[in-house]
Amino acid sequence: MRTAFRTALTGAVVTATVLAGGTAHATPPGPGVVGTLIAQKTVGDTDYVLREITVPPGQATGWHYHDGPVYGYVKQGTLSHYHADCASDGVYPQGTVVREPGGPGDVHLGRNEGTTPLVLEVLYVLPHGSPYSEDVPNPGCSFQ
Repeated sequence: MRTAFRTALTGAVVTATVLAGGTAHATPPGPGVVGTLIAQKTVGDTDYVLREITVPPGQATGWHYHDGPVYGYVKQGTLSHYHADCASDGVYPQGTVVREPGGPGDVHLGRNEGTTPLVLEVLYVLPHGSPYSEDVPNPGCSFQ
């Protein structure tokens, strides 16, 4: 499944995919959180970007939302996903897919609450020139 999903994402990137700008965080990601560009393409006024995001154990992405839909595949580890109401909206183990609809109504945070690095392959579908994410302050949760 992982190979098929990555192949599908890569195919989407190659045929219809681009860099959406840098990432800055009002609630910064934890130490060691890194993103590596795999592929990018702009088609019309839409940017398609495929990145690999690594989140060390005990770290988080920072609170943010995206200007368009984002699709993630959990390549390794487990993603714990939270929304602005501070409630978990899902725990995604290796081999699962998560979809984020985008927009300011979808403020969220991804955390690695496990003991191994979390590795995500993420496809961003964004308006041309948009950043990967829009940073927001912690919405009042007791965690980052």
